[in-house]
Amino acid sequence: MIYLDNSATTRIDDDVLEAMMPWLRDEYGNASSIYASGRRARVAIESARTAIATAMNAHPAEIIFTSGGTESNNAILKSVCSESALADRLAVAATEHHAVLHPAETLQQQGVPLTILPVDRSGRVDQGQLTPLNVPRTLVSIMHANNETGTIQPLAEIRRGVPNAYLHSDAVQTFGKIPIDVQALGVDFLSVSAHKIHGPKGIGAMFIRKGIDFKSHQQGGGQERNRRAGTEPVALIVGFAQAVKSAMEQMDQRAAQMRTLITTAREIIQKEIPDVRLNTPSDSALPNILNVSFVDADRIDGEAIIQSMDIAGIAVSNGSACVSGSQQPSHVLLAMGLTASESRAAVRFSVSKYTTQQEIYQACTILSEIVRKLRGATHN
Repeated sequence: MIYLDNSATTRIDDDVLEAMMPWLRDEYGNASSIYASGRRARVAIESARTAIATAMNAHPAEIIFTSGGTESNNAILKSVCSESALADRLAVAATEHHAVLHPAETLQQQGVPLTILPVDRSGRVDQGQLTPLNVPRTLVSIMHANNETGTIQPLAEIRRGVPNAYLHSDAVQTFGKIPIDVQALGVDFLSVSAHKIHGPKGIGAMFIRKGIDFKSHQQGGGQERNRRAGTEPVALIVGFAQAVKSAMEQMDQRAAQMRTLITTAREIIQKEIPDVRLNTPSDSALPNILNVSFVDADRIDGEAIIQSMDIAGIAVSNGSACVSGSQQPSHVLLAMGLTASESRAAVRFSVSKYTTQQEIYQACTILSEIVRKLRGATHN
């Protein structure tokens, strides 16, 4: 199989698995216990917390472990607007992941005023819409980079536009791929995850700026400084930290390699497929994502493209893995101004450090053949 869906999840690295194994098999103590095995688990967790904090220029006390990006997004939005009562107004970008959009809609149903911020053709937030949001007790949530198109949002500029509001960013797709400095970006809250950077599934974290009175959205024990109840999964946390360490050490190398692969894909697709639209901007985008659609998409069965690629042994997607199979138009592409047909028939390539040039050549050639056949079948 040629795997080109690394924005959905990535292969776990060998060094990550090796780091996790002792905590799965031998060192299984509960980190809340005061005896020796519990204390060792606690030391491992705090060491991992420090490593992850360092990677984003945060203080270790500002890192709270969760089960992943979805929980982090839900916990931040719901706590800020409910349990912590820090904000009574919410604004999110139209292209946010459903892990932000859906809790935002739930909060709206509970009486929290919600503003959906429009984006331009490249998927960037219209900053002219920010001025009314620059008031206290407002939470603005804008993802760092989009999971479907790779478009990077200028968070530091956005912060300058809303200095009086709280700012949250879903950085699940960017953490470990491009530099993140929470101080320079000016965010108050950040959501990150491990399995997008060759770490284990089921572990993520929230950055919560020191001094913010954040109350837990999940009740139970007093773990994670009373901000997220539940027994900490030591092995997953250790694996997360190892994945982050490797990503930080190899960031420039990985980015250059992935950018070369995506550039190759751009060139082949533009040359071989007429009437194609590249929805990933050539600048200010993640190095590992390319999203394409077709001007004549009303003549092409989007589901057939993905299925035909799968039959050929190539794993790609048409958007978020969380809604795959639904064949609904991508809300991201719709917000960028594409038609429903184009938004439904889009194809996303997302590469990793394991992807090869030969795989890109093969995948693009097969995509070209599939689109040609579908167009021919429709024409006949």
